[in-house]
Amino acid sequence: MDGNEYIDYVLGQGPHFLGHANPVVNAAVAEASSRGMLFGAQNTLEVEACELMLAALGWADMVRLGMTGTECVQAALRAARAATGRTAFVRFEGHYHGWLDNVLVQTTGEWTGVASRGQLGSHLADCRMLPWNDADALSELLRTSGDTIAAVIMEPMMVNAGGIEPLPGYLQRVRELCDQYGIVLIFDEVITGFRLARGGAVEKYGVVPDLATYGKAMAGGWPVAALAGRADLMEPFGAGSVNHSGTFNGSLMAAAAVVATQRLLIDDSPYERIDAYGRELMAQLAKIGERHDIPLRVQGVPAAFHVSFGDPTPVCDLRTLNTLDLGRYAAFASRLADNGLWLAQRGIWYVSAAHGDAELADTVERIESALAESLP
Repeated sequence: MDGNEYIDYVLGQGPHFLGHANPVVNAAVAEASSRGMLFGAQNTLEVEACELMLAALGWADMVRLGMTGTECVQAALRAARAATGRTAFVRFEGHYHGWLDNVLVQTTGEWTGVASRGQLGSHLADCRMLPWNDADALSELLRTSGDTIAAVIMEPMMVNAGGIEPLPGYLQRVRELCDQYGIVLIFDEVITGFRLARGGAVEKYGVVPDLATYGKAMAGGWPVAALAGRADLMEPFGAGSVNHSGTFNGSLMAAAAVVATQRLLIDDSPYERIDAYGRELMAQLAKIGERHDIPLRVQGVPAAFHVSFGDPTPVCDLRTLNTLDLGRYAAFASRLADNGLWLAQRGIWYVSAAHGDAELADTVERIESALAESLP
């Protein structure tokens, strides 16, 4: 509105994996909407969307479309409770699973509690919070309480905070522990799905969950999410014994966006281009830090990485992340916005298929311009 131009690394908090307003996806949604929007029943586009998703994922038997990742997380937890007859679930510090009362938490040191006014602390009673990347901590909890745990839920890569990858062997050990105690393993792939690879974190890390939630990159920026998983866990939704309701679930708009996006990911795969761009951008950021003698640190994967100030030692959990100078970076991000870079103040950078050589050169130039004004 005011004539400013930005290079965007927020991407709507991640959904714009193909860039803003992809014309192919938008045209597909417009065409589908011209024939209807909601029918109160399944439609052929919904079936096609789910078939394309299952083919991409490779491990799941069934999939359901929803509106948001928050909603699909709740469906996954409900399915786990129904299957196990248990009530509690394990989650991890720094992982985000939506804004509802039973999953929204604020973690400060050893304290975990509500993160919003109006949130009921009693709704967190079934949540067991642990540090991530610590298989021994999970093993010890399950040794004493495994028969009360319905699910273990996690981001398979901790993208929302810190750009933290799983330590070697960690996901496999969690998988083994869940099998040992009859617990449903849920991957929250709302961020990682279709971003880290077309098959998401499962493809990248080679560990298969029982259920997984998806959103953001799966539909080119349109509001749609999904729950995928094993047939025995998913079939109760279709049979009606486990409820997952939603007037707009599987709408023609959502289904058309999924179909168009998935076809683009097949026909013009962006993953190598995004990987190359992200790697070079991460390298350029490290060089900028060295040139200006500031402790600018970069961690993560090319499609989604975290930038902060502090000790260059790799971070593996939230508690270590919180030892960095996150406030200094947030102020730096604000200054970069004044110089035409749109960034999340919490440090995450998302790369899209629309980023190219011109954006990379401009990004470096704009960071240098911001630093020339005064060091953060």
